[in-house]
Amino acid sequence: MRAYGLRIARGPTISWRTIECWGAGICPFLQTGALFPLMLADADGALSDPAKAKLRLLCLPVYAFAGLILIRNFSQFLIALRRNLLFPLLFALPFLSVLWSVGASTTLRRAIGLLFTVLLAYVLAIRFTPRQLLLLVFATLGTCVVLSVAILAASPNLAHMPLDGAMRGIFIHKNSLGWYASIMILVATAVLIDGTLGLRRTAFVLLIAGGVCLVGSGSMTAMIATASAYCLIGFYSTLQRTRGISSIVVIMVFVQVTVVLLILLHEFLVPALEALGKDATLTGRVPLWELVDRVIANHLLLSFGYQAFWTEANPEAWVIWSKIKWLAPHAHNGFRDTMLSFGIGGMTLFVLIVLRAACQGAALTVAVLNTAGSG
Repeated sequence: MRAYGLRIARGPTISWRTIECWGAGICPFLQTGALFPLMLADADGALSDPAKAKLRLLCLPVYAFAGLILIRNFSQFLIALRRNLLFPLLFALPFLSVLWSVGASTTLRRAIGLLFTVLLAYVLAIRFTPRQLLLLVFATLGTCVVLSVAILAASPNLAHMPLDGAMRGIFIHKNSLGWYASIMILVATAVLIDGTLGLRRTAFVLLIAGGVCLVGSGSMTAMIATASAYCLIGFYSTLQRTRGISSIVVIMVFVQVTVVLLILLHEFLVPALEALGKDATLTGRVPLWELVDRVIANHLLLSFGYQAFWTEANPEAWVIWSKIKWLAPHAHNGFRDTMLSFGIGGMTLFVLIVLRAACQGAALTVAVLNTAGSG
């Protein structure tokens, strides 16, 4: 590997690899929305337009880093693009949707933001191995959960939501803390399982901190996702230790248990939520989804343009807001927001990419299991 370096004013040389590692740690932290939005939010947790403008400036170092590293590794970037041509088509759609967007300037600005976020993902994929990426996520989210626990101890009022009192840590909303805590728990579990990294004590501490943040946030979606992920970890761990007919039995049992759980969830979700004192409408999401589905049915072809529906300039958004009595920032559902942005064409492309990724993941899992079995 060639050594690249920058010499600063006859001083020490800073290698490009050092820049890549620091940038790969700092940029994802800025992208999480941690700390800085909380510092700029008002007493009710809302962000004013000047505050949002300041937060956009934090994206500039991320964009500069992604652009610089990709220019230096342009040939590898082209190889990555050619390996999955559907994906470049997907993030070209937001720019194309400017042509029919109900808020062209908003769509263009957010499309540029999406583009550079995807370019940052390419940088991470090109310049770091999967294990290195695991450590980057471990360090980044570990910082987030540790700071969240620290601010809970130092300033409990700031660390909780103004209205319902749920823990939000260094984030502006409890759901953000819940999701990142969920990922932290899974990453810490992976580090604990992989004893070769030498970080088991740190992983155990971060696992506890992540659990505190997850429970404190009260995010049921994040909790269900964490429990589901642990079930998959258990399934693959069991599958790795079985051979022949035993593997088929494990797979069949897992599929049957999954189907039964889905049926039970469909039948008893609402009574269970009511018994636990939770909102059976999923905090207003069910009425919101009913209204959104009607709008989607009337605009199936092209819809409203990338992230342009939930804007004050869109009359149809005001119709929904007036009926649900709150200003929903999005549909609280990724598939519905994709339909609102691109219509059936964009959704079809998205589903194809997801299916392709699932097939590749399954093939990789089988390869890993076969390698482990032969070893």
